[in-house]
Amino acid sequence: MQIGPYLLPNRLFVAPMAGVTDRPFRQLCKRLGAGYAVSEMVTSRPELWASLKTSRRADHAGEPGPIAVQIAGTDAAMMADAARYNIDRGAQIIDINMGCPAKKVCKLWAGSALMRDAPLALAIVEAVVAAAAPRGVPVTLKMRTGWCAAERNAVAIARAAEAAGAAMLTVHGRTREQGYSGAAEYDTIAAVKAAVGVPVVANGDIDSPHKAAQVLRATGADALMIGRAAQGRPWIFAEIAHFLATGRTPPPPATLAVRDWLLLHLADHFGLYGEFTGVRTARKHIGWAVHALPGGGDFRAALNRIEDSRAQAEALGHFLTELAQTQPLWPVPLALAAAANDDRLAQQA
Repeated sequence: MQIGPYLLPNRLFVAPMAGVTDRPFRQLCKRLGAGYAVSEMVTSRPELWASLKTSRRADHAGEPGPIAVQIAGTDAAMMADAARYNIDRGAQIIDINMGCPAKKVCKLWAGSALMRDAPLALAIVEAVVAAAAPRGVPVTLKMRTGWCAAERNAVAIARAAEAAGAAMLTVHGRTREQGYSGAAEYDTIAAVKAAVGVPVVANGDIDSPHKAAQVLRATGADALMIGRAAQGRPWIFAEIAHFLATGRTPPPPATLAVRDWLLLHLADHFGLYGEFTGVRTARKHIGWAVHALPGGGDFRAALNRIEDSRAQAEALGHFLTELAQTQPLWPVPLALAAAANDDRLAQQA
């Protein structure tokens, strides 16, 4: 899998998620099997670039490349300036956000709302490509299937974006109107793949190795992008890679290994956010990981009362060390356990 001059180690990508895919989380996912990760979206409004929130989102210190930064906005000239600004700060790939369904983004006609104005969407792609190309920086685009079921225009926008110089296209299999409700559909992604020559990435509801293989077959996509399923289970990338290579569901990771991964993530997280903000923003990451564990609910409630980063890390380490005594392997969701059993039966047959 290649984006411009960058050869990626595999075709499993971390989706850009606001408030989630900061540098520590991207690095964790890359350690655990992801071949590529895109930053949280960075605004194109220059008056906000100096804000603490944006400066953290644009922090790539120590992150292995290629560094991909997603930008969001509605003005072509401002988006071009945002591309140049982020390239000056280390971005090696610029991704245009045309997929975010959040109301606060769409009410400004940014994100997936751009799909209702194809001329503006094309003007933005052209302007960003013109800004990035002289610097040797590829431009990619993430979009949805359309604004609503009656306006699925992903194929038309994909063709126009390719003609304007986009190096890769990611399609989430829902309309903006759907948000994250209902089930993702993959026929539109397959149609986009058939319509363009640049790599196409499938996104939406990929939550297991078996689903990953199904989506690849259904779409013919060149790569997969995984978002919500990686929250609390960042090793999903390694699980999918193993299944795609062998056809077998891998065993779950050791509980003590998960403990060490999560504690390393916490250390990186505190390093970026500091004590006060770090403790509070780490709670969601820990909560995602432990919510389905035995005693996870009570532990999460207790954890949310801890105000000190060292105490927070010690509490998590103690909880998972104790869990490992009775469950040396990380508990597997029931659906994955059933799929793994199907694998074993197929091998025996």
